[in-house]
Amino acid sequence: MTSPLPFAEVIGDPIGQSKSPLIHRFWLEKLGLRGDYRATRVGARDLPALLAERRRDPDWRGCNITMPLKEAALPLADRVSEEARLVKATNCLVPDRDGALVATNTDVDGVREAVRLGGSRQIACANHVATLFSLIGTGGAARAALAELKGAEITVFGRDEAKAAALSDEFGPGADYGFSNHIDALASEPSGGREPQRYDHIVINATSLGMRGHPPLAIRLDAFPANTVVIDMVYDPLETALLAEARRLGMVAVDGLAMLVGQAARAFELFFGHPAPRQHDAELRSLLTA
Repeated sequence: MTSPLPFAEVIGDPIGQSKSPLIHRFWLEKLGLRGDYRATRVGARDLPALLAERRRDPDWRGCNITMPLKEAALPLADRVSEEARLVKATNCLVPDRDGALVATNTDVDGVREAVRLGGSRQIACANHVATLFSLIGTGGAARAALAELKGAEITVFGRDEAKAAALSDEFGPGADYGFSNHIDALASEPSGGREPQRYDHIVINATSLGMRGHPPLAIRLDAFPANTVVIDMVYDPLETALLAEARRLGMVAVDGLAMLVGQAARAFELFFGHPAPRQHDAELRSLLTA
């Protein structure tokens, strides 16, 4: 009789669009590990019962959590990591050896990877003083970015200007110093007569704008220097209008798969106890974009 496989899963509703099973099964196969990774559809009302059932299953290694459950799952954990506390949401629950359910947020790791990738390709300006971040969004994805970049010079742009100001006060230099604005400011005409460039810029789209079925992000990228890094968290479609414009202007463009794979790699290690085999990233990207 075949013994049960250890397994992890992604939970949410809807769940059919998730690329997580493909990613984790790819890594399990490459490492030759016994295990599985599933997609489980569950709504907020049924989440407590599902997690109670999973706690009793010795083969369960944890779960990723997608929308709309990231906030609802947080109070169901026994312990909360610093990342999840800052984001006020969890995308990863893992049972500890003592039976406790630990909430963390690997979206923070995904942001770290995307920023590192973009920064490694950015040619710094000759008069470099600092790197300035323009973060677009005020939801959970934006909070994950702010948790990773806490202490940096970040301007938060949002449809709700008060919410953007509050996030700037919480994570950045503060709204009183001009580090928040309404999202419409991004579409303003670039001003002429620029001074010599002193700052490198990284622009991060943490909204659904540009996603399939949503309008594109209205932004004048030509208001930014040519060496700007543009990171889009959207991965459907992979080549958004924002990234296409960034490439047209000769900027560094980082697509949503960088963050998706980065957050999955941290979760994989938590679930299965082995680092993800990142030497196969090119093959994995081909599978994800097929």
